[in-house]
Amino acid sequence: MFPLYDENQTRITPYITYGLIGMNILVFLHQLSLSSEQLKLFFDLYAVVPKQLTTNFAGEWTTLFTSQFLHGSWWHLISNMLFLWVFGNNIEDRLGHLKYLIFYLACGALAALCQWFIGMNSIIPSLGASGAISGILGAYIIRFPQARIMSLVFLGFFVTTIRIPALVLIGIFFIQNVISGLFSLQAAANMSVETGGVAYWAHIGGFVFGLILAPLFGLFRREY
Repeated sequence: MFPLYDENQTRITPYITYGLIGMNILVFLHQLSLSSEQLKLFFDLYAVVPKQLTTNFAGEWTTLFTSQFLHGSWWHLISNMLFLWVFGNNIEDRLGHLKYLIFYLACGALAALCQWFIGMNSIIPSLGASGAISGILGAYIIRFPQARIMSLVFLGFFVTTIRIPALVLIGIFFIQNVISGLFSLQAAANMSVETGGVAYWAHIGGFVFGLILAPLFGLFRREY
């Protein structure tokens, strides 16, 4: 299932959400202009490389934030920006522009630390906005659990759209990541080589920190 839009109006123009989407797109376009060697150096400088963070946290901590604007492929970028587009505006509306930006970056940084904790000596770069966006999903599910989300559903070769409560859609997202995260730990334990791929523990960590931090930032304070 992929969300297309939510039936949940806002009272503000979500400038920060639009700005974050724009920045992610611009950074990705810059990545496309780089050669393979330049791109590798770019990721070494701005993505979270767990081993580098472990050995030199004082010099590498900024990557917890810069890595949030890097993506590995068009699909990685598009899927992340779609979720940010659908869910970000309502959380920005509730928190206000500045608090929302701080919340977004904090969730992303804490999510990256969760993934780092799983493999502190990994040399595989960790990047993407998924952790921060997972924080937004955590905030959304507790503030708007019954909001209807128009979603695109793939059932084999059959494609349709359905309206589904946020609690169900985001709940499925979280459960899938927990299951996949546990399997990734099992796979890593059974292999003598490093495995890369989806940063499930960044998703899980971002989601949990979103649940915790959003109320502290005033998620339930404003009423329509």
